[in-house]
Amino acid sequence: MSGQDALQSTELRDFAQMLSEVFTSGDDHRIGEVVELDRALWSTLTELGLDRLTGSEESGGSGAGWLEAALLLEAAGSAAAAVPVAENDLLAGWLLEQAGLEAAPAVRTAAVLDADGRARHVPWARFADSIVVLWESPQGWQVAELARGDVEIVEAVNLAAEPRDHVRVDLSTVSGHDVPAGTADEFRYRGALVRALATAGGMDRILELVVDHTTARVQFGRPLGKFQAVQALVADIATEASLVHAAADGAVDAVLAGGFGDASTRFAIAAAASCAGHAASVVARNAHQALGAIGFTMEHELHRHANRILSWRSEFGTVASWDSELLAAAGEAGDVWALITGGPAR
Repeated sequence: MSGQDALQSTELRDFAQMLSEVFTSGDDHRIGEVVELDRALWSTLTELGLDRLTGSEESGGSGAGWLEAALLLEAAGSAAAAVPVAENDLLAGWLLEQAGLEAAPAVRTAAVLDADGRARHVPWARFADSIVVLWESPQGWQVAELARGDVEIVEAVNLAAEPRDHVRVDLSTVSGHDVPAGTADEFRYRGALVRALATAGGMDRILELVVDHTTARVQFGRPLGKFQAVQALVADIATEASLVHAAADGAVDAVLAGGFGDASTRFAIAAAASCAGHAASVVARNAHQALGAIGFTMEHELHRHANRILSWRSEFGTVASWDSELLAAAGEAGDVWALITGGPAR
């Protein structure tokens, strides 16, 4: 390891430690109650420069990269943090920079509009100060930042009761700013990557909860964790969580190496999204089997994480769509092993 690598490693460890102190484990909402924006936590993130972690320093961001963003997203996912850290920075903030627009401090989310100016399941729209929208006009792809009051919002939630609202914009009244043609594609890949990273964090917390419960809970004279069937459940959770971490970390490495436009990066993100989606089923099922009825109670933390990872896998593309993308890449490559080890040909 070079001196520069060692310095970076130390800085990342310090950053991870700081994040563990910022986030607390689990929100406190109950089943059926809509998750509300944690404004106290958001204020803390803003004070620490974590709300625009990867934004350029010229635009008011902290100038960090995807390594730091990955740690932040995993920590937020592990804590079930009710804040739009991904949407504000890596989606909305990035779109504003693509359009050459300033990003004053605010709570933002982002949406891709269809031809009628509609977008469904927009994260945190009802709580955002503004919504950064991306749409295709006759002149090409455009971006605009709209105040929440200028957007028609129909409130909705996902399985975890997180705000996933439907929005509508009268595009005839909006003046947009041109962005590159590939912006919409990159938005989708960015969204898939941030959800995979958050899912990895959520699975870490689920594993902790399961290990704690099966170690402390005694049945038939010994801890649950001593029973082979329970050990198999826990081992499968740990395996799937590790797989998601490896796939998501690999996708981050690909972004750093080639950017989002590179075929290898997009293959790696598709793999991470696919792994996270399939693993969510196993992790949620096994965790609830290991904890039994207690995991479904309103007071217990497990369901909040399980419902999140099951919801996130359907955002920015379904599991089936990512599987299809991987299958298409395999068909084009011919040599599947070379594809897995080296990525698609550039």
